[in-house]
Amino acid sequence: MAELATLWIVRHGESTANVAATRAEASGAELIDLTHRDADVPLSATGQEQARATGRWLAALPDAKQPDVAVVSPYLRAVQTSRLALAGTDVPVHRDERLRDRELGILDGLTGHGVRRRYPDEADRRERLGKFYYRPPGGESWTDVALRLRTLLGDLRRDHEGCRVLLFGHDALVFLLRYLIEGLTEDELMALTRQDVIANCSITEWSADADGRLALTAFNDVAHLRQQGAEPTREDEIHAEPV
Repeated sequence: MAELATLWIVRHGESTANVAATRAEASGAELIDLTHRDADVPLSATGQEQARATGRWLAALPDAKQPDVAVVSPYLRAVQTSRLALAGTDVPVHRDERLRDRELGILDGLTGHGVRRRYPDEADRRERLGKFYYRPPGGESWTDVALRLRTLLGDLRRDHEGCRVLLFGHDALVFLLRYLIEGLTEDELMALTRQDVIANCSITEWSADADGRLALTAFNDVAHLRQQGAEPTREDEIHAEPV
């Protein structure tokens, strides 16, 4: 099977909605104070500096380790992160809707408390089905997102065999790429989601091993942010699911 030399995924920098979601959850609010649709949420000032710091990390990589191509979620917070991180480079950039964030349908914009108050039946249904398979009305399950990522990985392997590919996306995608590339089980994937919150502008990396297969070499790494003087943040996405 054709394989990539290196695959990175960078979660977008802190967004204004990340900050609003954290504030809403802490206050016990039902709704997150949002002024944009999910696709149009911009970076916060902190997120912009995180993206610039990621760019300084990229610029310091040896020529032989620089990305050959970048593929970016069309959501504004990811696009802004990629622009700031790749400023001054000649890395070709492509947008791909398969890298968009998971869609939550009727639960979008609600805190976990809000879901339990407004849609108790959905909270119960999610508890029964489990996080992996639960699909909110009008939204996507984790398995739905995994399906679109499978097709993306296949295209990347076919079109960029032997290349170094840099993705800019969202937190659920980081977990699901580990699930797909490393052959994790549902239980192993869900254990990861309980143990870790994917940090803004964190780097997860797989590199081809001696057998030519992608192997995990970094996960949710923010050392480059600290080295570049940026503040790491571990904000949940703009929508919270019932627990």
